[in-house]
Amino acid sequence: MIDWSAIDTVLLDMDGTLLDLHFDNHFWQHHLPRRFAEHHGLDPETSMRELHERFAREQHRLQWYCTDYWSAQLGLDVTALKREVAHLIAERPRASALLEQLGARGRHRILITNAHRDSLNLKLSRTLIGAGLDRVISSHDYGMPKEDPAFWQRLAAEVSFDPRRTLFIDDSEPVLDAARDYGIAHLLCVSQPDSRRDHRAQLRFPALADFDDILPVI
Repeated sequence: MIDWSAIDTVLLDMDGTLLDLHFDNHFWQHHLPRRFAEHHGLDPETSMRELHERFAREQHRLQWYCTDYWSAQLGLDVTALKREVAHLIAERPRASALLEQLGARGRHRILITNAHRDSLNLKLSRTLIGAGLDRVISSHDYGMPKEDPAFWQRLAAEVSFDPRRTLFIDDSEPVLDAARDYGIAHLLCVSQPDSRRDHRAQLRFPALADFDDILPVI
């Protein structure tokens, strides 16, 4: 699937790419609505409806990914609530093996994530992926999400890479759209970001089902 002789830099998303998206889906769709209902004395259905409406208004904006924003909006310590279900944080199969082999072959491995630093640090503390990365960048460092073209301008100003010789792996098509528009030549979309859900069909980018499909041979 990948001609590694044409790749110098690998940009990697975190949630749904290196890590199983089940944690995030469970937290935002089940755990947070339940705790929000308990805290504000709401019935579960009302809590779910209210949160979904709020989430929809912020989707693909930096606030959607910001634990500080949601803590202030909801009157809850979102990071503390994430720790309550942190046992669900898990790497996707062979994620560490991919990072290890990329490093062994001299590829530059950069994590670029929309996760807030609070969430990022929690997940790095619960997994081994940090040891296999050369650099970790949160979009909150730049004040704009990866969906924003300006994110890619900031990234290029701060990190040396040739877009024509760069591979980017993500599970979000809007993010991959922005990367393509910037000029990233090699793009893959994870087809099953949540291990508890089915593979997605009819993706607009080449689909990656398993890291074994692209692991370089050492």
